[in-house]
Amino acid sequence: MSRIDELTAQTGEWLRGEGPMSGVVISSRIRLARNLNGYPFLSRADDSQRRRIYRELSDCIAASPLGKDVFFADFEAIPELDRNVLVERHLISRQHADGEGARGVAVSSSEQRALMVNEEDHLRIQVLRSGLQLEALWEETREIDGWIEKQLEYAYHERYGYLTACPTNVGTGLRVSVMLHLPALKLAKEIERVIRAAHDMKLAVRGIYGEGTEAVGDFYQVSNQVTLGRTEEEIIEEFGRSIIPKVVEYELKVRDEMVKEHTHQLDDKVWRAYGTLENARAMGSEEALFLLSHVRLGVAMGRFTQLDVPTINKLLLQTQPAHLQKIHQENLSGPQRSIARAEFLRARLREFQTGDN
Repeated sequence: MSRIDELTAQTGEWLRGEGPMSGVVISSRIRLARNLNGYPFLSRADDSQRRRIYRELSDCIAASPLGKDVFFADFEAIPELDRNVLVERHLISRQHADGEGARGVAVSSSEQRALMVNEEDHLRIQVLRSGLQLEALWEETREIDGWIEKQLEYAYHERYGYLTACPTNVGTGLRVSVMLHLPALKLAKEIERVIRAAHDMKLAVRGIYGEGTEAVGDFYQVSNQVTLGRTEEEIIEEFGRSIIPKVVEYELKVRDEMVKEHTHQLDDKVWRAYGTLENARAMGSEEALFLLSHVRLGVAMGRFTQLDVPTINKLLLQTQPAHLQKIHQENLSGPQRSIARAEFLRARLREFQTGDN
């Protein structure tokens, strides 16, 4: 069994459904963009330079304190399906999976850390946790970054800070991202107001798989867009202590109002979603996300007790296309995946009903 196969059997530390504000905040992520001094950005690097960058960084990571706790996935040596599994687990970007040339990722056993080599920048250091834990994430990220910087020289400018392939990352190179579950705001038709306010604050609001994806199943990623002229601490302070708590407070307020004013409609929506999951014979991945989102809302509000949040998080992951094919150990067409997904959900929900999970 490959290390990627082993991943599909676990949920991942960041999907535990624990941590501050975890009823709304699924996970927090900090990502640092770094480039090695003396090499061009990847868009201008030839194959030989890309391989030297890959070798220097992978050797450095292997020799670091992280080395004993990570496995390397060389993207030139693994199949497309395995790369797609890593995308679905939020360990790499779609751009990284679909790129060319020497590239890969070092992933920790808990999946809290993923160091991407030759994505858009030479190095992307990513740390994930369940719930809202940005300050703890920053301490961990800074420790990893500091160790690598002692071994290798980064591209840095006295005036502009860390130099990155995308101008929006120049400066700190810091991208803070929080994945939120906002079904009540969506049902109350308040989500557009939140998105407009986020854009006014120079924040990016994207779908569950980040840049270029639409929100499906009421899951949203909110991240900073400006890194130049601000310190890492300032970005994290504003994001973690002001912006995200206000969105969470708004979502919880609307949930309370729904219970008080629309109890039967709320319960009906949750139970109808569960009934479809329990009985459907074919189901697309977007529909599964949508229905599991409604059940997750019921669980988080104490209106539905047949499942718990960690279980739903696991089902959200395992019903995605690449994971489903890994579980079945074969490539499946779209229609085949729809049938397999419905069968998988029915089987898992039966297990929970009988207590065999």
